[in-house]
Amino acid sequence: MTFLVDEEITFRKLEILLAFMETGNLARTAEKLDISTVSVHRALHSLETGARCALFRLEGRNLLPTEAARALADVAREVVRTMSEGIRATREVAGYSADRIRIGSLYSLTSRTVPKVIMGMKLRKPDLHTELVLGSNADLLQKLRDGAVDAVLMAIPDEAPDVESEPLFEDDIFFAAPVGSRYAEMAEVDLGACRHERFVSLSEGFVTYNGFMASFRIADFTPDVVMRTGDIFSLMNLVSGDVGYTLLPGRVRGALPHNVRLVPLQPKYLVRQTIAVNFLRTRERDPNLLALLALCRSSKADLA
Repeated sequence: MTFLVDEEITFRKLEILLAFMETGNLARTAEKLDISTVSVHRALHSLETGARCALFRLEGRNLLPTEAARALADVAREVVRTMSEGIRATREVAGYSADRIRIGSLYSLTSRTVPKVIMGMKLRKPDLHTELVLGSNADLLQKLRDGAVDAVLMAIPDEAPDVESEPLFEDDIFFAAPVGSRYAEMAEVDLGACRHERFVSLSEGFVTYNGFMASFRIADFTPDVVMRTGDIFSLMNLVSGDVGYTLLPGRVRGALPHNVRLVPLQPKYLVRQTIAVNFLRTRERDPNLLALLALCRSSKADLA
């Protein structure tokens, strides 16, 4: 037969019972737990109600535990210890203050921003192991919500009230063209004059894809996209191989193939991305995330 625990019996009341058994006095128990004597007395009395038996007896003005109280206290020590271990294990599974931190990132941030973040975390918390997960904005946001990563370096997501973001830097979109093309030496590109050109792009879900489409909406035409790819380095190589032109964020400049140039767009076509470290609001007190935030806030000038 299964017995249900009465709702009057809570972990907090069991902790008060253990403190009382240790101190043997209502006033000292209240002082130890920083609560009132009345609160201690009420908690102990409600435990009697929940246990449906007498746990204490009065001798003069002193409240003394019975054998039943001692039996309950023995169980309470094990229950509280087991639950404390369970909470610790649960937090570790969720990544909260674990010995590792899982950071998600866009591919385009791996040439500069990610290495600096990883090295900075190693200096701040030498015993913390850092894992890197790469993907698109959409993939990384889902992984963040699923608990597969602890924080994500990507553009600030739209309409995500469950996500807290710390902006790192802003990045402009450029026209990417191979050396020798008629665009490579231009001071700026009029995107509206490129209707006849072939383009390559990232797949949907990447912030750079969103910027790509936003610029062409301003130019008022749908580009002829001859190929899509799932990572920005393959995209740059497609431009290098003269498969088509594309739009790329300025942060990839250091990783460009030698024969690809980034050319500014005319201001009316300019789209700007805000790159941030993003994490769930429910994790905002995680010590590992607090260390990551402190690093990012102090190193913004070096992460762009």
